[in-house]
Amino acid sequence: MDTNKAVMLSVGAGLAGLAAGYYLAKDKTEGKPVVETAAPAAAPKREPVTYGPSDAKTVVMVTGGTGLVGSGIKKVISEDPNITDEYWIFLSSKDADLTDLEKTRELFQRFKPTHVIHLAAFVGGLMRNIKYPVEFLDKNLAMNLNMVQLCHEFKVEKLVSCLSTCIFPDKTSYPIDETMVHNGPPHNSNYPYAYAKRLLDTANRAYNQQYGCKFTSVIPTNVYGPHDNYHLSDSHVIPGLIHKFYNAKKNGTDMACWGTGSPLRQFIFSEDLAKLFVWTMRNYDDPDPIILSVDENDEITIKEVVETISEAMGFEGKIEFDSTKPDGQYKKTASNKKLRELYPEFKFTPFKEGVKKSVQWFVDNYDIARK
Repeated sequence: MDTNKAVMLSVGAGLAGLAAGYYLAKDKTEGKPVVETAAPAAAPKREPVTYGPSDAKTVVMVTGGTGLVGSGIKKVISEDPNITDEYWIFLSSKDADLTDLEKTRELFQRFKPTHVIHLAAFVGGLMRNIKYPVEFLDKNLAMNLNMVQLCHEFKVEKLVSCLSTCIFPDKTSYPIDETMVHNGPPHNSNYPYAYAKRLLDTANRAYNQQYGCKFTSVIPTNVYGPHDNYHLSDSHVIPGLIHKFYNAKKNGTDMACWGTGSPLRQFIFSEDLAKLFVWTMRNYDDPDPIILSVDENDEITIKEVVETISEAMGFEGKIEFDSTKPDGQYKKTASNKKLRELYPEFKFTPFKEGVKKSVQWFVDNYDIARK
């Protein structure tokens, strides 16, 4: 709202209040009955989605619990027979502004978590990172530092936070691993977000060193799946492409894709990542981060991503790549050696199968999908 409108609304409200006072006084002097209305009751606090017995010893609070990864964890937990002594609370942005320390403290006082999975973040694709560098820095720094401070203050037993492969140095050798996070500056397309996430890793180590806190983080590669944000310009690559292919098929138009299609990425299905988050919470106590990723040989080009989504959507039009648009970082190949050593039996969802499920979810839920 602009300043002039705000002033007009304020003045209007003031005049309305004066008029009400005048007519109230007039009614009293003329002996007319005055109807006094009670102040509106405070709105009841929103009740988040929960799973498991509320009297369980382990209380797991999940921030960002309605987003892509949070929805995946919710699905995994709802189908997990081993949560007889775990109570899971899935929060959304409607529950509190996590950039506000006092509002966040109220959440901890209310739910008294013993464990926290911190997924909430100010996120977006390449163009959103370029458009809003200040917000990517400010909002993520505030959320992350509030979370580690309050987890310490409320003696939370375990904090697992979510980082990103974009935090790694732009100039580096491949494959990247957990020891290389701070070895050089990140790519210039998303450096504010990358530094905010790097400092979360620094905070985990600092609180562990000084107070012995079990604070750690995971580094997933590119995540995709149901319940993503499908905004046409501010989303990540797969949900953005799914929405664009949906529109192109519906309208009978050709498909224009940004960039050359040559960059390489590793993609992890959100439900696979959800299972690994639960495993991390229950089994991984090292403050050093752990990369959660498909294998190196599962890395594919953006062109292959486009073709896979096109096939899953049943698109039959022409596909063109606009090389005048930016590609972003060429590759971010990550090693999952640590994960494979600790959890060798884990099986990832094949990419084509995950994309097919993701496309079908978007088509079936188009009216309610975030976009």
